[in-house]
Amino acid sequence: MAAGRGLGTGRRIVIENADIPFLPRGVRVHFDKVRDSWVLLAPERAITLDGIGHAILSEVDGARSFAEITRILADRYNAPAEDIAKDTAGFLGALRNRRFLEIRP
Repeated sequence: MAAGRGLGTGRRIVIENADIPFLPRGVRVHFDKVRDSWVLLAPERAITLDGIGHAILSEVDGARSFAEITRILADRYNAPAEDIAKDTAGFLGALRNRRFLEIRP
């Protein structure tokens, strides 16, 4: 199953189940004490993460496949795997478009 849609780009991003998302060099998830929230940091850029974004990125370790990540999230939140896959692919696709994330086939 492939899923995804780049948010705000109009460009379709396809993420396959076997794809392995990872944060490229210089990009990391960090708890910002001043903002009292999780942020995704990259050189000269930052994105404040909501709870869902943080939950997804907490599972992105450069080893797990997209299918494994969505299964873990679906189990944790007792949600339909198809819904989780769609939402996760959209989020990861948007990050990929903005070069906060890379995908290894």
